Amino acid sequence: MSTDIKDQKQESKESLVKEMFRAGVHYGYSRKGRHPSVKSFIFGYKNRGAIIDIEKTVDELDKVLDFVRGLARDRKQILFVGTKPEARETVEKIAKQIDMPFVNLRWIGGSLTNFKEIRKRIAKLADWKDKGEKGELAVYTKKERLLISREVEDLERLFGGITNMPKTPAAMFVIDPKKEQIAVDEARVMKVPVIALSNSDCNINGLAYPLVANDASGTSINFFLQQIALAYKEGLLASVAPVVAPATTPSAQ
Repeated sequence: MSTDIKDQKQESKESLVKEMFRAGVHYGYSRKGRHPSVKSFIFGYKNRGAIIDIEKTVDELDKVLDFVRGLARDRKQILFVGTKPEARETVEKIAKQIDMPFVNLRWIGGSLTNFKEIRKRIAKLADWKDKGEKGELAVYTKKERLLISREVEDLERLFGGITNMPKTPAAMFVIDPKKEQIAVDEARVMKVPVIALSNSDCNINGLAYPLVANDASGTSINFFLQQIALAYKEGLLASVAPVVAPATTPSAQ
C-alpha cells in the first residue's frame, strides 16, 4: 500500500473517530454492569461510567460496512431490529430509506424460526388491505368490518415492517443484543449473521459483527444506522455500475 493511501486511510479514520466522539458513541455503562466479553474495548472509566475505545470500534465498523456493501451488491436483505424507545423512529426511517424490513415495536417469537407461519399472517394482512382498497369489505356487516379493521391494525402493528421480507434475511442489524436476545437467538438458530450495536453490558460472544458503542443514545444509534444505510447504497451503486471494456489495439492490416 502506498504512503498516500495509508495517509488517506488514517485521515479518514481520525475524521470518523471525531464524528463518533461528537455523537457520544464512547459512553458505556458502569464498571459493575460491564460484561467480560467487551473488556478489550474499554479504554477506561470516568465518573463510574465506561469509556469505550472508539478506535477499536472504528476498526470493527470497517468490517461491518464491507460486509453490508457485499450484501447490497448481491441484492440481499438486512432485517433491522430496534425496539427500545430511543431507536424506534430512526430504525423505521433508515430501513425505509433502503427498502429493508424492520421490527421496531416488539419482536414476535418465531419471526425467523417459524417464518412460514409468520408469512401466513403477513399474507392475511395483505389480503384484508387489498379487499379494503377494492371495496370488497362492503359485503360484511358493520360489526364484522369493525372487527376486521381492528385485526388489520394489530397485524400492521406487529408485522407491518416485515411485509417486504419474502424469506429469511441474509443478515440482521440489532440495537442492543441484550434487549433483543430472543431475536439474536433466533438468528443464531437460522444461521443469520448478526451485526449488533452493543454497549458495555452486552455479551458479544457469538455475534458475527459486534459494534461496541453506546446503544442507549439517539445520536449514537442514528450515527450507526446512517453508516449502514450509506454503505448499502454504495453497494447498490457498485452493483449497477457499467463495466468498461478494456481498450483493444487494432490488428495490423
